Amino acid sequence: MTSAAAVPDVPLGRFARPLFLLTILTGSFLLFLTQPMVARMALPRLGGAPAVWNSAMLVYQALLLGGYAYAHFLSRLAPRRQAGVHLALFAVAALWLPLGIGRGVLPPDASPAWWALWFLLSSIGPVFFIVSAQAPLMQRWYALDFGRGDPYPLYAASNLGSFAGLLSYPLVVEPLMTLQQQSLLWTGGYALLVLLVGLCALTVPPGAVEEAPLEQDGAPPSRRQLLCWVALAAVPSGLMLSTTTHLTTDIVAMPLLWVVPLGLYLLSFVVAFAERRGLANALTLIAPFVMLIGGGLAFSGGARGPFFMATLGLFLLFTVAVALHTAMYRSRPAAGHLTTFYLAMAVGGMIGGIFCALIAPTVFDWTYEHPLLILAGAVLVPQSPLIPWGARMPKWLAATIILFAFLLSYCADMKPFLWIDTHWALACSILISLLALLFLGRRWLFGLCIAALMLSYGGWRTLDESRHADRSRSYFGVYSISTRSDPPARLLTHGTTLHGVQNLGPSGEIEPTTYYARRSGIGHAMASLEVFHGSAPRVGVVGLGTGTLSCYALPGQDWRFFEIDPAIVTIARDPARFTFLTRCAPQAKIVLGDARLSLSRAAPGSLDLLAIDAFSSDAVPMHLLTREALQVYRRALSPTGILMVHVSNRYLDLEPVLAAAAKRDGWHARLFSYVPTEPEEARNMTASVWIAMAPDPDTLLALQISSGEDAYLWRPLKGRKDFKGWTDDHASILPLLEDWRNWVPDAMKDLR
Repeated sequence: MTSAAAVPDVPLGRFARPLFLLTILTGSFLLFLTQPMVARMALPRLGGAPAVWNSAMLVYQALLLGGYAYAHFLSRLAPRRQAGVHLALFAVAALWLPLGIGRGVLPPDASPAWWALWFLLSSIGPVFFIVSAQAPLMQRWYALDFGRGDPYPLYAASNLGSFAGLLSYPLVVEPLMTLQQQSLLWTGGYALLVLLVGLCALTVPPGAVEEAPLEQDGAPPSRRQLLCWVALAAVPSGLMLSTTTHLTTDIVAMPLLWVVPLGLYLLSFVVAFAERRGLANALTLIAPFVMLIGGGLAFSGGARGPFFMATLGLFLLFTVAVALHTAMYRSRPAAGHLTTFYLAMAVGGMIGGIFCALIAPTVFDWTYEHPLLILAGAVLVPQSPLIPWGARMPKWLAATIILFAFLLSYCADMKPFLWIDTHWALACSILISLLALLFLGRRWLFGLCIAALMLSYGGWRTLDESRHADRSRSYFGVYSISTRSDPPARLLTHGTTLHGVQNLGPSGEIEPTTYYARRSGIGHAMASLEVFHGSAPRVGVVGLGTGTLSCYALPGQDWRFFEIDPAIVTIARDPARFTFLTRCAPQAKIVLGDARLSLSRAAPGSLDLLAIDAFSSDAVPMHLLTREALQVYRRALSPTGILMVHVSNRYLDLEPVLAAAAKRDGWHARLFSYVPTEPEEARNMTASVWIAMAPDPDTLLALQISSGEDAYLWRPLKGRKDFKGWTDDHASILPLLEDWRNWVPDAMKDLR
């Protein structure tokens, strides 16, 4: 047996650790720059349909899994042969540089999902594949010299690089660089990575595999151990996605919020795989108690305290992810089976992603994946008995206590007896929490107590709504339809965001409500249609909603709605839910798919008015407001046509985007800010901001004149000297974010 001291020294051996750290950091940084960069490149070409981006997610997951599998099988070769094969594949993948997408265009009759899959694979597949193999392969090379120590802490550096890439793209790279410049930057990073990999290869002792002591490899992991690793990786991966959905749907819709759960997920690896174990052990120890507080509120919305609920949900995600990843780290195999370990981790991550992104939206009518993943975490998280008697309790007594806990949870949430008020409900929930502490260390019983606690805080009511309420779900979110009596109205809610209201009085069912009131900007635009286009104008609307705008339709007019979500079409067309379409414009045509792609195929000059109403506070489809998108709209409009863009937004100021476009491309533009009176608010009218744009200045003059006593509310757009607008090559929402200091007071108001 050859000792570690007998391994031949190599010129770069003394610099091995910092060199491998830098290599792993660089590869992971590039990997997390690739996904958002390619998404920005492909968005105008592929559109925003969820089927497209679910396919993209599958591409990324499959390539990442393929990279880990490649690293696993490559590790079976001799060290220098590994280096030769890997560097050769780096050279082959370089043929796909600079990073970009192909020139293909989606055919009208092609399936977007399948076309996107092959489009992305052929555009970035080889490059993404070879870079994704860096983390496990470099750790394996590092471990080939057995005098270097434990290679697993290097995975903390990998995720630190991923975290840096995640933050740098929306905060630095996207705001400061065009896509072409980003691609050149990425190409330079790729060249640096190849150089670093080559230097790492020089540090690997040539005969390490043949001469290494067999005990270093240890026994191969069992099937049970492999499944355990898969489960420990799948739950945090899925919980990261479910937390993102839960926050943006049920608590608070805020731009760039998706970055926070993903960033915490990556940081959990940094903590769990770090050489210093203090923080990882401490968070693992408190994880069950955090789950009692945060996990118990999994069914609770953020109406009463969104800031607190969002913070609690994020802390829960981070703590559980650290605890489960720490459990993986504690059960890691010997270095000889390192790539098997990471391959199982990649499989688990893919399973968690597929469950949340593809399966859950089609199976559940609410975000049930979030509490389910918390329960899975409660069963898997490391825990020790707190009360010895609870660990020795007979099974029949434990089963009786669990049934009692569920009975308490039903009473706390549904309040079946008149004497159960808020204080009694709180007492029931506290008692369930104490029972959970009793069973700490008995994983399944602890998980059942967490389930009872969840149900006590809104869970039973949520389940009951799935049985009786009118609720549906698509890849875009959860839609709920409800009614209220004062004043009588039917509401469409997307998570916690109101998306449409129809008055139910005899004279109110066809009255335009919310952002589309008759005195709003779009209301005045609809009233002025006959000035230029007679009795048969052609109207296009991007964003169907409940179909409220169809109330402006008159006999003989040609109306077309462009809608990306089939679930919304089903809701708007159902007269048992909303009657705007059936009563006002039953002849209206609905074009399903991404609006920009659909309008690019429309005949030139085929619309006299085009309303763009596809923006929300948490997700702004930038490709609908770039210079190229506005050129598509201008082509579709008649010479005297008008473009109406709805820019009401709590967090983003979109006025500079259109001001820059108007100045650059010769549009004439005006902004109308509508604030309803108290009687109008009583009829469900809400404040709105609309921007009117037209190639012909006379069109806007006619619009302003026809607005009557509201004419003075039309004003020129205000641009910014340092803002040049959006193009397909360069766009960022960061310069448009309203002062973030205004967000926190709004959120804190709900805590009082």
